[in-house]
Amino acid sequence: MTQLLTQQRKKWLMLLVLSGGISACSQPGETVNTGRNFDRKAMLQQYADNLIRPAYADLQAKVNALNTAATIFAGAPTAANLTAVQTTWTDAYTAWQYANAYNFGPAGEEGIRKGLIEEIGTFPTTTSKVEATIAANNANFNDFNRDARGLPAVEYLIFNSEGSNAQILTSFQLANRRNFLTAATADIKRRVDEVVAGWNTYTNSFVSRNGTDAGSATSELYNEFIRSYESIKNFKVALPLGKRPGQTAAEPARAEGYYSGQSLLFIKNHLTAIENIWYGRSRDGKAGVGFKEYLENVEGGQALVASTEAQLGNVRKALNALPETVPLSQQIRTNPAAVENVLNECQKLTRFFKSDMSSLLGIAITFASGDGD
Repeated sequence: MTQLLTQQRKKWLMLLVLSGGISACSQPGETVNTGRNFDRKAMLQQYADNLIRPAYADLQAKVNALNTAATIFAGAPTAANLTAVQTTWTDAYTAWQYANAYNFGPAGEEGIRKGLIEEIGTFPTTTSKVEATIAANNANFNDFNRDARGLPAVEYLIFNSEGSNAQILTSFQLANRRNFLTAATADIKRRVDEVVAGWNTYTNSFVSRNGTDAGSATSELYNEFIRSYESIKNFKVALPLGKRPGQTAAEPARAEGYYSGQSLLFIKNHLTAIENIWYGRSRDGKAGVGFKEYLENVEGGQALVASTEAQLGNVRKALNALPETVPLSQQIRTNPAAVENVLNECQKLTRFFKSDMSSLLGIAITFASGDGD
C-alpha cells in the first residue's frame, strides 16, 4: 500500500512540473506574440496630434479661404475672382481627402446631423435639387438634401465640365445663384469650425478609450479607416464605372470631381491619406506609430504587413497608369480596362485591410458596406 501511494505522489509531482512548464511557455511576449504589450494609448495620441487634428486644421484654413473667395466673387463676379474661387475650392477639396476618414467624435452623427463626410462631402450632387433651391432662393441647408450642399455642390456651381468660364460668369448674373454660393460655403465653414473646436476637448476622451471593443477609440478609428478606403473603391472608382449593385452601364458623370475634371487628383491624395493612417505618418512626412506597428506586435502580423504593403504598391501602380491630365470620366469612356484594373487592385487590398486585419487585431467591423466583402 505504501509503495502504491509513493508511486501516485510521483505521478502528481510529474503532472505539476509539466503543467508549470506549459504555463511558463505561454507567457505573453515569449513564444506567443499577442500584442498585449503594445501601447495603444500612445498610438491614439500620435494619431490625434499628428494626423487628425492637423488634417482638420488644414481643412479649416482652406475652407475659410474658399468662403472668403466666394464672398468676394459674389460681390464682384469677374473672371479673376472666379479663378480665385476655383483655386481655393481645389485646395479645400484636396485638404478634405486627408480629413474624411475621421467621422467620429465631433465629426460623427448627432441627432439629425450625419457625419461630416455626408454633410459636406456627399457626391454626386443632385443638380436638380440645387437648381430648385436657387430658384426658390431658400438655401438654409437644414434639410436632408445632403446631395445638394457641401463641397461637391459648390464644385457644380463654379466649374463647367463641358463649357467655359464665360458661361459660368453669365450664370452668376443671377443674384439667387450668388446667394446660394455664399450660403453653401458659409455652411461648410460652420460645420468644419465646429469639428475643429470639438477636437480641442475631445482629444483626451479619444486617447483614453484605448481598448478594442466597439465603443473604443481604436475601433472607431479602425472602422472609419476601412470605410474611407472602401469609399475609394466603391464610390470613386466602381460607381462611375457602373460596377455598383443595380448599375447596368458606366455612368462617368457620377465621378467625384466630375465638373472640375480633377477626379484622379483627389483619388491619389485620398490614397496617400489612407497610407498615412496605415503608417501613422503625418501629411508632412513625420513618422509615427500606426496600424502597421500595431500589427507587427501580434502573431501573424508581420506577414500581413508585407502582403498589405505589396498590394498597396499595386494599387498605386494601377492609379499612376491613368494620366492625371485626362479627366477620369473621359478615361472611363475611352479606356475602361485601365480604370477597371484600378478597381480590381483595390478589391484585392480590401481583404488585407478589412478581413485579415480585423481578425488579427480583434477589432470588429461595425458598419455595413454592402459590397459583399
